[in-house]
Amino acid sequence: MRKTLYLLTVIFLASLNLRPVITSVAPLLETIRANTGMSGMTASLLTTLPVLCMGAFAAIATVIRDRFGLERTIFIALGLITAATALRGVIGSEAMLIATAIVAGIGISIAGPLLSGFIKKYFPHRPSIVSVYSASMTVGAALASALAVPIYTQTGNNLEFTLSCWAILGVIALVGWSGLIGKKNGQQSAESAAAKGAARLPLGNKRAWLLTGFFGLMASMFYSLTAWISPMAQHFGHSKASAALLLTLFTLIQIPVSMVVPALVSRYGKRRLFLVLCSMSELLGIILLLSGAPMIIAVLFMGLGAGGLFPLALMLPIVETATAEEAGSWSAMSQCGGYIIGAAGPLIVGLLFDSFHSYIPALIYMIVVIVTMIIIQLRIGDHGKTTKEQSG
Repeated sequence: MRKTLYLLTVIFLASLNLRPVITSVAPLLETIRANTGMSGMTASLLTTLPVLCMGAFAAIATVIRDRFGLERTIFIALGLITAATALRGVIGSEAMLIATAIVAGIGISIAGPLLSGFIKKYFPHRPSIVSVYSASMTVGAALASALAVPIYTQTGNNLEFTLSCWAILGVIALVGWSGLIGKKNGQQSAESAAAKGAARLPLGNKRAWLLTGFFGLMASMFYSLTAWISPMAQHFGHSKASAALLLTLFTLIQIPVSMVVPALVSRYGKRRLFLVLCSMSELLGIILLLSGAPMIIAVLFMGLGAGGLFPLALMLPIVETATAEEAGSWSAMSQCGGYIIGAAGPLIVGLLFDSFHSYIPALIYMIVVIVTMIIIQLRIGDHGKTTKEQSG
């Protein structure tokens, strides 16, 4: 029981660090633009670059894992995230913001897929544990987005401190994970050698590509909304504080949903049903924005949808595979391609706004993304293939 609690704790602590470096920027995006003179497109890079790196470098996660071991590799990744966040308090220039976004993105790209492998390794018959992973990630995102403006105000508009203070979460996580890296697993080399085939990205597997496409479209919507809900709200006449609260609502509503949906899917199946319902919730939120409905209602529906889609995207590689190595490899592939696709989302929204000085074209673009995602979800269905079918 104590070991289980400890493992759940380190999953929670690691996941808590995977989003603040991104979401702490979003509520202050207009402030950063004003202080640095960034264009909308350049400011988008602060959220786009971490996501792009999360995709571009996810494929190396399994390579580093085979060299250093699963637990040590996650520890290294957390170190990169923590260092990048802390550096924002040392040098607060535009170049440093972009550089730290890249380094943090690399750390997240390594930790993200390997946490799925970690769950598969220590909880092979409990895929719903992914809810701890996704909920903790959402809590970290919510804390950073909710407290960014208050911290900025209370510190005398100290932007550097506001963006770097989240490094304390990384220090706490590193302390927790140090208990897992102190002892070398004597079976690690043998296990890695035996699983070498499974550790390769499943590039020849059509089902893995479906999961990758779904992850990409899901991530595109998630990061577009995370990056632009606050600026969009200010454009529609909300104050900076009110805009930040809307982003906080979008994030907070995801916490209970991310806990409940994986548990329901794990118990009842019906993955396709829950996938499509969550996507329809996001779609309804976008349509409400276009119709001029109160933004708080639209944000509520978008948050409900995003809160269910993200943990399901994390869960699919776990339930589709038989071993921790396979789960890590399928997750690495879905996150590699998925985050590269997803990185384009905030950038496209920024480009559309710069071109039309209106968010209407961007909202129409989001509708197209969601409809495409639903089509892929219908192809994924409810039943995954067996390990034998996957390897074939």
